[in-house]
Amino acid sequence: MTVAAAIRRALPAERLLYLGDVARQPYGTKSPQTVIRYAVKAADFLVGRGIKALVVACNTASAVALEAISARHPGLTVLGVVEAGAAGAARASVSGRIFVAATEGTCRSQAYERAIAKRRDGTRITCIPCPLFVALAEEGLTDGPIVESVARHYLSPLFDGKDGGDCLVLGCTHFPLLAPALARLAGPGVKLVDCAEATASLLVDALSGNRAPEGDSGGLTLVSTDAPDRFARIAARLFPAMGPAPLVELADLY
Repeated sequence: MTVAAAIRRALPAERLLYLGDVARQPYGTKSPQTVIRYAVKAADFLVGRGIKALVVACNTASAVALEAISARHPGLTVLGVVEAGAAGAARASVSGRIFVAATEGTCRSQAYERAIAKRRDGTRITCIPCPLFVALAEEGLTDGPIVESVARHYLSPLFDGKDGGDCLVLGCTHFPLLAPALARLAGPGVKLVDCAEATASLLVDALSGNRAPEGDSGGLTLVSTDAPDRFARIAARLFPAMGPAPLVELADLY
C-alpha cells in the first residue's frame, strides 16, 4: 500500500485498483514456485478487471515472478519494485557500498544484487533478511523502542564497522513505514532508498502518452483476499481521505 500511496500522489488522475493478497501473505517466506503461482493468479484477476498497467508492489513477487507475469500477459505494461529500487540505489550511492533490507525470499533470489550490478559497475551489495519488520508494520508499530530494538538486531552490525555503506534500500514495501527509525540507526551519512517512490516515478514514465486526462478525479478501489476489516484499518492509515473504514471488496482467487 505504500506503493499505491506513492502512485496516487504522482498520478492523481489515474484510477487505481489495488489487490492485497492477505489470505496468502507473507510471500517473503515462501518458495519461489509458490510465489510465482500466487502472483500469476493475482495478475490474472487484475487483468480481468481491464487494467492498462500492472505494478507488482511486492519485492518478493517482483524478484521471482515478474518474468512469468510478463510472459502470460504480453503487451501489458508490467513494472516491479525491485527494478525501481535498484535504479534508485545505483543513483544514490557514492561509494558503491549498498545494503538492502528485505524479506528472506527477496534476499534468497539475489534479485537486487543482479539489478544493481546491471546498472552500475564496482558495487558491493549486501542483502539482509529482516522478516520481523513486516509484522511490525502490519501491527502499526512503526517507531519507538520495539522497532529500534529489532532494527538494531538486524542492521547495527552493518553500520558499526569500518565497512559501512552509504545507501540502504528499503527492499520491502512494508519497510518505508519504519523509515524514521531506520534512518536514525543508519545515521546521516546513509541515504535511504524508498522503492515505493522510485516505482511511482517509473510508472509516470511508462504511462507517457497513455495517462488519464488531467482533471480526472482518479480514485482507489481496494480488494482483499481475506480479512477485509483488518485490511481497511491499514488502508485508512495510508489513505486518510477515504475515512476510518474504507470500503474493501473481498475476492476469491482460488
